[in-house]
Amino acid sequence: MSGDIRKRSVVIAGHATSITLEAPFWDELREMAEARGLSLNQMVAEIDQGRSGNLSSAIRVFVLSEIKRLAADDRGTDR
Repeated sequence: MSGDIRKRSVVIAGHATSITLEAPFWDELREMAEARGLSLNQMVAEIDQGRSGNLSSAIRVFVLSEIKRLAADDRGTDR
């Protein structure tokens, strides 16, 4: 798993912004967006609405939380 950090541009509420994130987080975020039928920009916009700090950090926390939730669902537990 590569930890290459890349800067990417996304559009949130009609405004372009850059986000720096490790490749594995981008890959997971893209898969999560596709699974929900959302574009990457739409997914990032949803995360942006609920954040209180740095957007890149909010994305990492979101991805981690979703992975943990899915793992708990697979185990049949509620965490």
